[in-house]
Amino acid sequence: MRKENRMMLEIACTIAKRTKAKAILVYVDVCEDYEALIKMTQAAKTDVIGVVKDESTYQEALPIINNLVKVPQFELSRTSQIKVAVIEGLSSGIIQRGDKLVCLSGISKFGILDTLIILEIGKELEILSTTDLPVVSEVVKPEVFDRILDIALELSTEGREGRPVGSLFVLGDHEEVLRFSHQMVINPFKGYPEDEKNILDPKLKDTVKEFSTIDGAFIIREDGVILAAGRHLDASGEKIEMPMGLGSRHLAAAGITNVTQAIALVISESTGGLRIFSKGKLFMDIERGE
Repeated sequence: MRKENRMMLEIACTIAKRTKAKAILVYVDVCEDYEALIKMTQAAKTDVIGVVKDESTYQEALPIINNLVKVPQFELSRTSQIKVAVIEGLSSGIIQRGDKLVCLSGISKFGILDTLIILEIGKELEILSTTDLPVVSEVVKPEVFDRILDIALELSTEGREGRPVGSLFVLGDHEEVLRFSHQMVINPFKGYPEDEKNILDPKLKDTVKEFSTIDGAFIIREDGVILAAGRHLDASGEKIEMPMGLGSRHLAAAGITNVTQAIALVISESTGGLRIFSKGKLFMDIERGE
């Protein structure tokens, strides 16, 4: 293990022990030496939550690290890395409301852990924009949320054919969402068998990215079936408190999640940022990496 990473882990272990943190959350593709990581955290009598980006790292770390969170392979700011790891951990149930975590991140190509954040889930308003956290697994299957987050991050980072796109995905509580919305254009998913329009099918990814350029929202059932694209959300978010500078898609996301149990993901066409809404509030703001 690199000297810098060992020093950061030693500091994280000391902080975790003194603050009685539940675990150290660490990007193991930066750390690499999994056995040394486990020895250090065991000596400090604290658990570790490993964050991995690629499948090969996941398979290597799986026999050694009990709690692993797999995140999409995109270069994000260091703070956004932690945000994505937290939302994935909340989705899978590895992280719970009230958990205190000591988080370590860095840029994998440099191989150095250079950022440390102490985070108490449900209280920290810089990482999580509201204390009223959704239980993601009660709204949508975790694997469905993971797939949509992956697609949304890709669109946020790369756009479509080199051009920025704005898009909106609404997950879960589909009957109520459909009741509070109507078609703007012909629904491109209407009439297809459900097994051919499930977001968990990898072959559907390019289709979703292609339709991301049309106006309106994707409506996705909790099991991953895409019910519609190009849907106008009728619920208004105008009376909901929102950060300055957010546009109509964000207002629509706030409005629909205020009157339903759904979760909404919004990609900003102007900035490329990704924002997640729940219960009428901005839950998480993920900045695009440089």
